Amino acid sequence: MKQTLLAIALLGAFGAATAQSSVTVYGTLDAGLIKKTDTTLAIGKRDNNKLGFKGVEDLGNGLKALFQLEIRYEPDTGTVESNSRPLFQGQSRVGLQGGFGMVRLGRGTTALMDSIDAFEPWNGVPSVAGFKTDLTVAGYSSDPLSPAGNSGNRFSNALFYTTPEMAGFQLNATVGTKEANGGPALTGRGTALAPQYSAGAEASANPFSLSATYKNGPFAALGAYERNAIETKIWAAGGSIMVMPELKLMATYSRQDRDHSAALNPQTKAWVAGANYTMGSGKLLAGYGQKSPDGAVKVKEASLGYEYNLSKRTYVYADVSDKKAATSVKFYSVGVHHNF
Repeated sequence: MKQTLLAIALLGAFGAATAQSSVTVYGTLDAGLIKKTDTTLAIGKRDNNKLGFKGVEDLGNGLKALFQLEIRYEPDTGTVESNSRPLFQGQSRVGLQGGFGMVRLGRGTTALMDSIDAFEPWNGVPSVAGFKTDLTVAGYSSDPLSPAGNSGNRFSNALFYTTPEMAGFQLNATVGTKEANGGPALTGRGTALAPQYSAGAEASANPFSLSATYKNGPFAALGAYERNAIETKIWAAGGSIMVMPELKLMATYSRQDRDHSAALNPQTKAWVAGANYTMGSGKLLAGYGQKSPDGAVKVKEASLGYEYNLSKRTYVYADVSDKKAATSVKFYSVGVHHNF
């Protein structure tokens, strides 16, 4: 009888523990037809396609353990996003959350790169019509010492911290180690025979990223600063306001400084202004921006997009943009986006 009662008690305790744990499978499927100047019609994407796994375990007393893994893939071929990118390209992090905020370790989007999306009219998606990859961050890369083609807005081997929101303020910090990630040689201030950063080099300083956001009713603001593994620096500021429930206006300004690795013309400045206007099940996206690299031709981009929600998880979209530097490149796309 005692053994039976003990078994029941153990099963009950195990059941209570597992009931407080959860794992979610989620993802994105985005595919469309795209056409750029001087290229043929192709199957492409507006957003990153991902398959993710995230879990939370309640440890008691307000403390939670959490993890998140994201695989990126190409829906038109079924392959992993790029041969030079890790399997869990999106992120691979584990950590703890409590009254102190959230602490995670692993690979993920930096504090600056993550926070600035809310102030860009395409919300940071990598569509050619969007501004995040080039203009919003002045062409800056967070990860210059990884293999060519790797993501430009993440740190690997890093610690991530997010404070609780206090009176509308929230702080985010990301600090990386100097570990080598197998990247190619970077000439920098050196020569082809003696590059400033040899192949597989470690960082010359710990990369770090900081951002502060503030929300007060319809108004939001951002201030951020980051230094990458080759000591290129960027600072950015952004603001947005909901003029009415249907209309959001936003703008960003950023400045990149490559003085540590570029002997000439190290400064690049950029700004973007945009709007989102919701009309029933549809949303109009619009933006214009300029990038001004020292000693190079100014880049100007104008973009217009439209989304129509077929359900809470699925929408169709159409984008068009015109990007001008030495020449003009026009871009058109239509497609469908599904979240699961």
